[in-house]
Amino acid sequence: MKLKVCGMRESANLQSLIALEPDFIGFIFYNKSKRFVSDFPQVEIPLYIKKVGVFVNETAENILEIVKNHNLDYVQLHGDETPAFCSKLAKNEEVNAGFLESFQLGVIKAFSVDEDFDFSIIEEFEQYCDYFIFDTKGENYGGNGVKFNWEILKNYKGNTPFLLSGGISKIDSIEINKINYKTFVGIDVNSGFELKPGLKNIEDIKEFKQNLI
Repeated sequence: MKLKVCGMRESANLQSLIALEPDFIGFIFYNKSKRFVSDFPQVEIPLYIKKVGVFVNETAENILEIVKNHNLDYVQLHGDETPAFCSKLAKNEEVNAGFLESFQLGVIKAFSVDEDFDFSIIEEFEQYCDYFIFDTKGENYGGNGVKFNWEILKNYKGNTPFLLSGGISKIDSIEINKINYKTFVGIDVNSGFELKPGLKNIEDIKEFKQNLI
């Protein structure tokens, strides 16, 4: 099962996380977040760990500039972005013109879900996104720190693989291992593993990762 750890910011903490070899490491470029990255940590991240930039309702031009500056592998869109916007980042030659000519950017679209969420709206995004993230609907764009009812995942009938997010902590590994959907491929963790915003409890992440099937 894939593990994505989001909200990293401090160099020493990041270096310790790299030793655990998560599949993805997320950096938040949304300036209203408590985990906003103003100074990108100067740490060498192995190529097999994918770097993800998290954005909320940002322009494509600004996103691609940040992608270029920090050599990101994926963008995670956590706002009200449209399928056309996802397509623009993933495929549009005009936007990509002028930098990294053979550049291939992965796109992850996050959706805030609750009991009333209509999974049919996701269909339009499928052809442009590599992964979806299902997070808990709350007052903020992500980072609400609470779980939603995972039973509603059965309403997702698409083919794009997804990561589960929202208030997950190390005690949830047993229940997570019981989830059985063909498109469920991983976990996205953040606030449930923090000592403070932007600083992760590495031992808790290590234990959680070891307990995942």
